Amino acid sequence: MAQTPIAYIDIRVFSHATEDESKVTEAVKKVLAVDYIEEIIFEKHNLHGHYGNPITFFETRIKNKEALQAIVENLASHLNTLDKENLRSNIDAYTEEGSLYIRLDKQAAFQGEFKLHPIDPIHVRLRFKKQKTEDITKICQELGIIP
Repeated sequence: MAQTPIAYIDIRVFSHATEDESKVTEAVKKVLAVDYIEEIIFEKHNLHGHYGNPITFFETRIKNKEALQAIVENLASHLNTLDKENLRSNIDAYTEEGSLYIRLDKQAAFQGEFKLHPIDPIHVRLRFKKQKTEDITKICQELGIIP
Protein backbone atom coordinates (compact mmCIF):
# COMPACT_ATOMS: atom_id res chain seq x y z
CA MET A 1 0.00 0.00 0.00
CA ALA A 2 1.96 3.00 -1.29
CA GLN A 3 -0.49 5.66 -0.13
CA THR A 4 -2.39 4.76 3.01
CA PRO A 5 -6.09 5.72 2.98
CA ILE A 6 -5.96 6.15 6.77
CA ALA A 7 -4.98 9.49 8.29
CA TYR A 8 -4.49 8.15 11.83
CA ILE A 9 -5.63 5.60 14.38
CA ASP A 10 -6.72 6.50 17.91
CA ILE A 11 -6.64 3.84 20.60
CA ARG A 12 -8.26 4.45 23.99
CA VAL A 13 -8.93 2.20 26.96
CA PHE A 14 -10.04 2.50 30.57
CA SER A 15 -8.51 0.43 33.35
CA HIS A 16 -10.88 0.24 36.30
CA ALA A 17 -9.86 -0.27 39.93
CA THR A 18 -11.00 -3.89 39.75
CA GLU A 19 -8.70 -4.61 36.79
CA ASP A 20 -4.98 -5.32 36.70
CA GLU A 21 -3.57 -2.32 34.82
CA SER A 22 -0.66 -4.35 33.41
CA LYS A 23 -3.11 -6.87 31.92
CA VAL A 24 -5.16 -4.09 30.34
CA THR A 25 -2.06 -2.59 28.72
CA GLU A 26 -0.95 -6.07 27.63
CA ALA A 27 -4.35 -6.56 25.93
CA VAL A 28 -3.93 -3.25 24.09
CA LYS A 29 -0.43 -4.22 22.95
CA LYS A 30 -1.91 -7.29 21.23
CA VAL A 31 -3.92 -4.92 19.01
CA LEU A 32 -0.77 -3.04 18.02
CA ALA A 33 1.67 -4.35 15.47
CA VAL A 34 4.61 -6.02 17.18
CA ASP A 35 7.25 -4.09 15.23
CA TYR A 36 5.86 -0.75 16.42
CA ILE A 37 4.98 -1.39 20.09
CA GLU A 38 8.01 0.49 21.44
CA GLU A 39 7.35 3.53 19.22
CA ILE A 40 3.74 4.00 20.32
CA ILE A 41 3.45 6.12 23.44
CA PHE A 42 0.25 6.17 25.47
CA GLU A 43 -0.81 9.16 27.53
CA LYS A 44 -1.97 8.07 30.96
CA HIS A 45 -4.67 9.97 32.86
CA ASN A 46 -5.84 9.24 36.39
CA LEU A 47 -9.58 9.72 36.77
CA HIS A 48 -12.22 9.05 39.38
CA GLY A 49 -15.43 7.11 38.81
CA HIS A 50 -18.92 7.95 40.01
CA TYR A 51 -18.22 6.71 43.54
CA GLY A 52 -14.67 8.04 43.67
CA ASN A 53 -13.11 4.79 42.50
CA PRO A 54 -9.82 5.24 40.61
CA ILE A 55 -9.85 4.77 36.85
CA THR A 56 -6.80 4.97 34.61
CA PHE A 57 -7.39 6.15 31.05
CA PHE A 58 -4.85 5.41 28.30
CA GLU A 59 -4.91 7.01 24.86
CA THR A 60 -2.69 7.40 21.83
CA ARG A 61 -2.85 8.64 18.24
CA ILE A 62 -0.80 6.80 15.65
CA LYS A 63 0.18 8.60 12.44
CA ASN A 64 3.23 6.65 11.26
CA LYS A 65 2.24 5.18 7.87
CA GLU A 66 4.05 1.89 8.36
CA ALA A 67 2.56 1.46 11.85
CA LEU A 68 -0.93 2.28 10.50
CA GLN A 69 -0.62 -0.37 7.83
CA ALA A 70 0.74 -2.95 10.28
CA ILE A 71 -2.04 -2.31 12.83
CA VAL A 72 -4.75 -2.57 10.16
CA GLU A 73 -3.23 -5.82 8.90
CA ASN A 74 -3.17 -7.13 12.49
CA LEU A 75 -6.83 -6.18 12.98
CA ALA A 76 -7.87 -7.68 9.65
CA SER A 77 -6.07 -10.96 10.31
CA HIS A 78 -7.38 -11.38 13.88
CA LEU A 79 -11.03 -10.32 13.57
CA ASN A 80 -13.19 -13.37 13.07
CA THR A 81 -15.44 -13.79 10.04
CA LEU A 82 -18.65 -13.26 12.01
CA ASP A 83 -17.45 -9.90 13.39
CA LYS A 84 -16.26 -8.84 9.93
CA GLU A 85 -19.71 -9.67 8.54
CA ASN A 86 -21.31 -7.71 11.39
CA LEU A 87 -19.15 -4.68 10.60
CA ARG A 88 -20.05 -4.90 6.90
CA SER A 89 -23.77 -5.43 7.48
CA ASN A 90 -24.00 -2.60 10.01
CA ILE A 91 -21.34 -0.27 8.64
CA ASP A 92 -23.51 2.80 9.27
CA ALA A 93 -23.53 1.99 13.00
CA TYR A 94 -19.72 1.82 13.07
CA THR A 95 -18.91 4.88 10.95
CA GLU A 96 -19.28 8.59 11.49
CA GLU A 97 -17.73 11.58 9.70
CA GLY A 98 -14.88 9.67 8.06
CA SER A 99 -14.10 7.35 10.97
CA LEU A 100 -14.65 3.65 11.63
CA TYR A 101 -15.15 2.83 15.30
CA ILE A 102 -14.23 -0.66 16.47
CA ARG A 103 -14.72 -1.72 20.08
CA LEU A 104 -12.79 -4.83 21.10
CA ASP A 105 -13.24 -7.09 24.11
CA LYS A 106 -10.32 -6.48 26.53
CA GLN A 107 -10.33 -10.00 27.96
CA ALA A 108 -10.37 -11.62 24.52
CA ALA A 109 -7.59 -9.30 23.30
CA PHE A 110 -5.48 -10.30 26.29
CA GLN A 111 -5.86 -13.90 25.07
CA GLY A 112 -4.87 -12.86 21.52
CA GLU A 113 -8.39 -12.89 20.06
CA PHE A 114 -10.12 -9.85 18.61
CA LYS A 115 -13.87 -9.80 19.21
CA LEU A 116 -16.30 -6.93 18.86
CA HIS A 117 -17.66 -6.01 22.28
CA PRO A 118 -19.54 -2.81 23.18
CA ILE A 119 -19.10 -2.88 26.97
CA ASP A 120 -15.87 -1.54 28.54
CA PRO A 121 -13.85 -2.19 25.37
CA ILE A 122 -10.59 -1.20 23.77
CA HIS A 123 -11.69 1.68 21.56
CA VAL A 124 -10.08 1.74 18.11
CA ARG A 125 -10.87 4.63 15.79
CA LEU A 126 -9.63 4.48 12.21
CA ARG A 127 -9.76 7.97 10.72
CA PHE A 128 -9.90 7.81 6.94
CA LYS A 129 -8.87 10.45 4.46
CA LYS A 130 -12.29 10.04 2.80
CA GLN A 131 -15.59 10.93 4.44
CA LYS A 132 -18.30 8.94 2.67
CA THR A 133 -19.45 5.64 4.14
CA GLU A 134 -19.36 4.06 0.67
CA ASP A 135 -15.68 5.00 0.31
CA ILE A 136 -14.86 3.71 3.80
CA THR A 137 -16.67 0.44 3.05
CA LYS A 138 -14.66 -0.04 -0.14
CA ILE A 139 -11.37 0.76 1.64
CA CYS A 140 -12.21 -1.63 4.50
CA GLN A 141 -12.91 -4.39 1.96
CA GLU A 142 -9.57 -3.70 0.24
CA LEU A 143 -7.78 -3.79 3.62
CA GLY A 144 -9.50 -7.04 4.66
CA ILE A 145 -11.31 -5.53 7.66
CA ILE A 146 -14.66 -6.53 6.13
CA PRO A 147 -15.46 -9.14 3.47
